[in-house]
Amino acid sequence: MSTVRTGPVIGLLAQIGVLAVLAQTVGLGPVGWTAGLVYGVVLCALLSRGMSRAGAPDLSPADRVTLSRAILVGGVTALAADSFTRPAPVTLMVVLTSVALALDAVDGYTARRTGTSSELGARFDMEIDSFLVLVLCLYVTPSTGAWVLAIGAMRYVFVAASWVLDWMRGSLPPRYWRKVVAAVQGVVLTVAMGDALPGPLTTVVLVASLALLVESFGRDVRWLWTTRHLRRALVHDAVDQLAGVAHGSNAMAHAGNQPSHSAPSAGAGLAGLGHGRTDVRPWPEHRPVAVARRGTARV
Repeated sequence: MSTVRTGPVIGLLAQIGVLAVLAQTVGLGPVGWTAGLVYGVVLCALLSRGMSRAGAPDLSPADRVTLSRAILVGGVTALAADSFTRPAPVTLMVVLTSVALALDAVDGYTARRTGTSSELGARFDMEIDSFLVLVLCLYVTPSTGAWVLAIGAMRYVFVAASWVLDWMRGSLPPRYWRKVVAAVQGVVLTVAMGDALPGPLTTVVLVASLALLVESFGRDVRWLWTTRHLRRALVHDAVDQLAGVAHGSNAMAHAGNQPSHSAPSAGAGLAGLGHGRTDVRPWPEHRPVAVARRGTARV
């Protein structure tokens, strides 16, 4: 019997509450309600699935902060969808987006302070960031042009490419600049949404933001391409070591109560496995990263 995890369910109820408040204050049409409810249900389902696969019985303190961000993003999603049929409350959308972006720093700080960093939390945080950027791109497209969708779609294209191209699958080394570029996208798109700058200057800023994103993704693609042979060799090395351990264990099992001359071989295999890199990462840091569907982590 599957376990019902209360965290995602509470998040869904909170999302419905946010939509109800928006409907009573600024108004929310059928399109907005539909987008917000679909978002909430999908969020609840995917988060529950992620927790189940990670074996997490409950959300960590940092995950709860990220869930709060996700609920705000759901409100922005509903208002953005509604804007295609009725005038949007731009000021409220800017406020909700700004709070969601600010909380992006809080969940990371909370994870470090409480020692609850996890692959699930990193993936959850990354998906919310990516989806918010996509929603903002969709909102500003009528005023800036369809080209701005490249900003929101680039991460999803990157992940889709990792499904097709074997050499793009694998964890990327941590890089602080990647986080900076991701934060810039949200800030720039929020400025564009609020019409804080003249039209031509907004376009220039968005083009510069897109250029930063292309550079960041391009650097990661180049790293994956240039290290593809090394990473493949590390995978084969790890498999060989595991095969050696299995062979040693089988020899010990067949030996029974006889003097175990196989024990040193098994011990050597375990020692080699301990000193080797079983996560086949060609860098020393063993930090939790977000993995994109057995593919490339990008945080």
